[in-house]
Amino acid sequence: MILQALNRYYERVDNLPREGWIRRGVDYVVVLDEQGVCVNLEAVGEQKKGKTVPREMLVTAIGKQAMKHTNSGKDANLLWDNASFVFGTGNKGDIKLASFIATLQEWLGNIDDAGAKAVRQFAINLQTQPGAAATLIERFQLKEDFEKRDPVLIFRLVSDIECVHLRPAIRSTYESALAATHSGSELRGNCLVTGEMDVPLAPNESVIKGVWGGQPAGCNIVSFNARAFESYGKRERNGENAPVSLRASFAYTTALNHLLTSKQRIQVGDTSTVFWAEEPHELESSMVDLFGEPPKDNPDKNTDAVKALYSAIDSGKFSVGGPDTRFHVLGLAPNAARISIRFWETATAAELALRIKQHFDDLAVVHADYEPEHLSLFRLLTGLALLNKADNIPPNLGGEVMRAVLEGQPYPVAMLNLAVARCRAEQKPTYARAAAIKASLNRWIRSCKTQEKEFLPMLDLSNLNPAYRLGRLFAALEKIQEEASPGLNATIRDRYYGAASSTPVSVFTTLLRLKNHHIGKLSPGRATQMERLLGEILGEVADFPRQLPLQDQGRFALGYYHQRQAFFTKSTTTPEESK
Repeated sequence: MILQALNRYYERVDNLPREGWIRRGVDYVVVLDEQGVCVNLEAVGEQKKGKTVPREMLVTAIGKQAMKHTNSGKDANLLWDNASFVFGTGNKGDIKLASFIATLQEWLGNIDDAGAKAVRQFAINLQTQPGAAATLIERFQLKEDFEKRDPVLIFRLVSDIECVHLRPAIRSTYESALAATHSGSELRGNCLVTGEMDVPLAPNESVIKGVWGGQPAGCNIVSFNARAFESYGKRERNGENAPVSLRASFAYTTALNHLLTSKQRIQVGDTSTVFWAEEPHELESSMVDLFGEPPKDNPDKNTDAVKALYSAIDSGKFSVGGPDTRFHVLGLAPNAARISIRFWETATAAELALRIKQHFDDLAVVHADYEPEHLSLFRLLTGLALLNKADNIPPNLGGEVMRAVLEGQPYPVAMLNLAVARCRAEQKPTYARAAAIKASLNRWIRSCKTQEKEFLPMLDLSNLNPAYRLGRLFAALEKIQEEASPGLNATIRDRYYGAASSTPVSVFTTLLRLKNHHIGKLSPGRATQMERLLGEILGEVADFPRQLPLQDQGRFALGYYHQRQAFFTKSTTTPEESK
């Protein structure tokens, strides 16, 4: 189903390379005259943040080597490749250059085209003149760059605008040879993706690049590498175990590689997440804004995207696409030389929009004015990690949270556990942790259909849950201490939060005795006000529990956070209303 959806996406998008072509990053154009003499090495990469970023260009794809070379050095590409193949430099340079020349002969033969002849003559000159490549690199002052990396090169005649591989005669010859190769394939069968019968099968899947943490050379989704995986005499290689036609294999790998480098991809923890629709749709462009971290030059981009989503749900209309358009979300994670499918979700745009809206509703919690209105997934997860660093996010957590959002299911227990643990370790419930706790508890209450009241974004005076009340009580006692002794470097939170949130009976009797000392330092009016608050909170607490389980520790943290935020929120109550 995943491969079929990717294949349909390939057919929908017009600017993806057709079969036999691929977009690859190119560093230099070797400019030749018609005699095959190099007149220039033209750099086409862009400088970004001190690094050279190759320019994406359309090139030929005669096989798997278009994405990943083997170690043999005998799998050159046609009319483009790394400098080690084009110039014969580095390890196995002679073998690679010979392979480059042989590839020209195999695919283009003795074609009567000035561009093909110039490239062939250029390569033969390098092969017959040892040291010519080094001299050429020195001549254009590129020795340092070529020693540092193995740049990708293509060719162009000095009299042309287009590159050699795009000249009409060469393109026609190449595509005819490619079609003949496919039709003459000995490996034929029925395609599992398209359902076509007796078609040429792909011997191996093209590699997928761009999955975070995967091998730089690329990984595979469909892969067999041992006899243990053989089935009914089918070979693990050559496409017999998982028969996919050459056309379908090229289509879905091209589509996925495109998505992994496009704006339809976000990184959630260790999970590379891509998304697309069956037809052009507003959600395709807004998903990154909804879940990704907003750019520094536009910090409100996330908020604007959420507002647009809410508006679309309220009106039942999207700016592009309809509510019934099928939408797909795919989560990928590295697994050695393979790619693991972390999650796969498909739903209509309307269903998906409602689930995403519910996610933001669940996360909504009162916060300071300088904090973002809506938390991106990155900020949510880093807020739960040690030292707030992305490297410390548990490997599977991002994917599991994303799955819960897309499927409308309870958040993973690990999210609540991590939020509570960080609150105890640092003695401080923060915005992100409070949001994670509230969202986790509310979804648990909803899924279990319990009688417990869901938590509000702000302080809920009517919530009678004992753990929530104890959190409020602890915040009130801390506030009394702060007002009694201004400028304190440490409060009861720094010393007692962990014990108060897990074993209340061992702490609160001591804290209530200390409270009498602190409250005596307050003005009579403020003392009366705080005593009234403590009485209101304790009125529903029959006894202090010996221990609080994980979920109650979350309720405690949320009660503490809500009460603290209420202390620093300006009241809108008028004096007449308070009488």
